[in-house]
Amino acid sequence: MQFFSKIIKASTMLIFIATVQNQALHAQNNSIKMTNPLLQKSALQYQAPPFNLIKDENFKPAFEYALKSHDQEIKKIATNPAKPTFKNTVLALEICGVDLVRATGVFYNLTGSNTNPTLQAIEAEYAPIFSAHNDKIYLNSQLYKRFKALNLDALKGEDKRLTEYYLQLFELAGANLSPADKEKMKKINEELASLGTLFGNKLLIARKNGAILFDNINDLAGLSSDEIAAAKAKATEAGQDGKYLIGLLNTTQQPLLSSLKNRATREKIFKSSWTRAEKNDDGDTREVLEKMAKLRLKKANLMGKKSFAEWRLQDQMAKLPSTAMDLLAKIAKPAVAKAKVEAKEIQDLIDAQNGGFKLEPWDWDFYSEQVRKAKYDLDESQVKPYFELTTVLEKGVFFAAKQMYGITFKERKDLPVYNRDVVAYEVFDNDGKSMAIYYLDFYTRDNKNGGAWMNNFVTQSHYLKQKPVIVNVYNFSKPVNGNPSLISFDDVTTLFHEFGHTLHGLFANQNYPSISGTSVPRDYVEFPSQINEHAALDPAVLKNYAIHYQTKEVIPQALIDKIKKAETFNKGYVVTELLAASTLDMAWHSVEKEADFKPTLVFEKEALQKYGLLVNEVPTRYHTPYFAHIWSGGYSAGYYAYTWSKTLDYNAFDWMQANGGMTRENCERFRKYILSVGNSVDLNKAFKDFIGHDMQIEPYLKNAGLSDK
Repeated sequence: MQFFSKIIKASTMLIFIATVQNQALHAQNNSIKMTNPLLQKSALQYQAPPFNLIKDENFKPAFEYALKSHDQEIKKIATNPAKPTFKNTVLALEICGVDLVRATGVFYNLTGSNTNPTLQAIEAEYAPIFSAHNDKIYLNSQLYKRFKALNLDALKGEDKRLTEYYLQLFELAGANLSPADKEKMKKINEELASLGTLFGNKLLIARKNGAILFDNINDLAGLSSDEIAAAKAKATEAGQDGKYLIGLLNTTQQPLLSSLKNRATREKIFKSSWTRAEKNDDGDTREVLEKMAKLRLKKANLMGKKSFAEWRLQDQMAKLPSTAMDLLAKIAKPAVAKAKVEAKEIQDLIDAQNGGFKLEPWDWDFYSEQVRKAKYDLDESQVKPYFELTTVLEKGVFFAAKQMYGITFKERKDLPVYNRDVVAYEVFDNDGKSMAIYYLDFYTRDNKNGGAWMNNFVTQSHYLKQKPVIVNVYNFSKPVNGNPSLISFDDVTTLFHEFGHTLHGLFANQNYPSISGTSVPRDYVEFPSQINEHAALDPAVLKNYAIHYQTKEVIPQALIDKIKKAETFNKGYVVTELLAASTLDMAWHSVEKEADFKPTLVFEKEALQKYGLLVNEVPTRYHTPYFAHIWSGGYSAGYYAYTWSKTLDYNAFDWMQANGGMTRENCERFRKYILSVGNSVDLNKAFKDFIGHDMQIEPYLKNAGLSDK
């Protein structure tokens, strides 16, 4: 008895110790929860992130806490003994993981737009962890069985749509796989996540290392005084005082090539751009992307698909790679033919000037500008002074939004931001009610990814009582010495484009965040943003924002006419470079046997040759080694989406033009059928309901100037 008494006392003591430890752990977790700004619902309007409180050191503890908390929530749903219902299964999954959503939303915007070595290290560490966490959900047999047990016929509206959405996620992830194959899938996903992060970090290095240093100001002849001052300031910042540094943007062609008179300078910049990520250094991405391509094929094969593209397009509007490629091919032939005509015009000009050389990619933008000037009497240097960035935003983008949809904006200097260049606005709907918070991050930085994009910090949801908090990120050159920020008309179009994504997020009108706003297929998401580009040339809008920064005069009608006449100028080049990139993406992801992969540069050349898109003078918009969209940006087997969406856009724009233009009535109709529905309805039907017919290719060819009609 005494022996058992000792055991009981010992057991009691162990229980006591365990209880104390659990209490201490609970207290520690509570402390983390209470003191970490990422783990608390923001007290700012619409839960806007408290950037003034968020520090780099907050992310890891937040991730650890949020992951464990989410695991517990998932386990509770999966093991619930009650009969599966929409509420205890679908809705329960939809609304759990709030802390993780909040923390990762802030984190990934910062790693894309304002990163540093600490954040990069955290991103590399957590990429496989987040991938594994996602697999824990969508490869969870118990959870999947609960979804499969639901009667879809008994559900309606968004409840049914959300259930179908999750079932598709489970099946795309591999929920039907055997336990052994699920383990293989988990390993592939973790490795792909790590490689994607590694690719992004290497590309950032490549972009920074690819900047070109010039000793002599004469090498930069043709640039404006502001552009030269910016290059000088950039060199000084890099410790090269008295020199000039030209940084790279993420595309193949660089904007300054249109102005630089020195051909050797142009060649140097172009080649630095083209070879940035293939120099056998720490910024070389080729080995990483080749591993990714092979792993993606393995993933698709594991899912019973011939190629990654076949697996990836199942939930897209195109559905099949062959459908996407058919669209690209139909546009490619007339686009290449038009590009060759454009190339001859440029070569004729070079010959007329006794240039004595054959047109090369680094010559195209410089001489095409001269062709445009000769053909349309349109000079970019004449146009730029009318496009000052803030004026274009407030009197152009915002003015158009008010004319089209009745919404208005008020700057909010009281809201904290993550970089001093970021500005914030509050958005008001057409009834005067506050509807969103909107941030803009305009200028390029060495710690920012290239390109432009829109993100949600908070996604609209009636059920969660959330209004949208949105950011648009750009890469415009920052002016120096108090000079105005003058942008090209292409940049103006980019502003309107990204704001089109913002409109899609602002007008979201869903119960559930997973199917709200821009949470739509890749080949549909660009459609609303591309439609908004047309507003930039609307006569009433253009005259409101195109104001000379010095004279304050409105752009003359004669210059507007020139811009409009030149709208399809160089379209052969523009469309061909885009189609080349889209085709490259599809080629990499349509491989069916690992043995068919070849070294990066060989594979690219053969793929472009095969589809008639290897045109020396017209390089692909993104060369494979720095094609971030498809290796780290979520557009794998999806870059064709820009062309698919543009086709939708031209169809819809033609309808608007035939019905009075971008009037308030037509735009409200667009809001009703397209912008406000998110992914809560059949999008093919929504599109057809808007214009009265299915998508057709002819409007694309006509509007892009690729048709004889």
